[in-house]
Amino acid sequence: MKTVSVKELKTELSHRSHQDLLELCLRLSKFKKENKALLTYLLFESSDEEGYVNSVKREVDEQFALVNTTSYYFIKKSVRKILRAIKTYIRYSKNKETEIQLLLYFCEKLKTLTPSIKNNTVLQNLYQREIESIRKKVAKLHEDLQYDYTLELEAVYL
Repeated sequence: MKTVSVKELKTELSHRSHQDLLELCLRLSKFKKENKALLTYLLFESSDEEGYVNSVKREVDEQFALVNTTSYYFIKKSVRKILRAIKTYIRYSKNKETEIQLLLYFCEKLKTLTPSIKNNTVLQNLYQREIESIRKKVAKLHEDLQYDYTLELEAVYL
């Protein structure tokens, strides 16, 4: 089966009734956890972006508390898993401010992780990559927001 383009899907969905759309959404939500998570965000959390950011931060806190710190191998695996989850939540939101807040929070938590990431090149490089990514994203924001986030970034980076 060949997958059709987004434009074709949009055209076909515009011809469907309200009840058909409801059934399609519910059926789609049953197939993948990500679909259900995206639908949950769109229906319940998109109206309160600040609450969404706080709930993701709480989840990040819980995940960092569960990191196995017996060796750097396990730390790297856990940190990558946390970052992958954060990037998924960022994709749901599509809000640049939310993206920057969550990545800053991740870097802050990574920096305070014990044992220190300074003793591991891979973790240090991951941290540097995220800091550079945040810098590029901040540069695209409004000037007032740029100033605020630059101050936060410098506080995390130093």
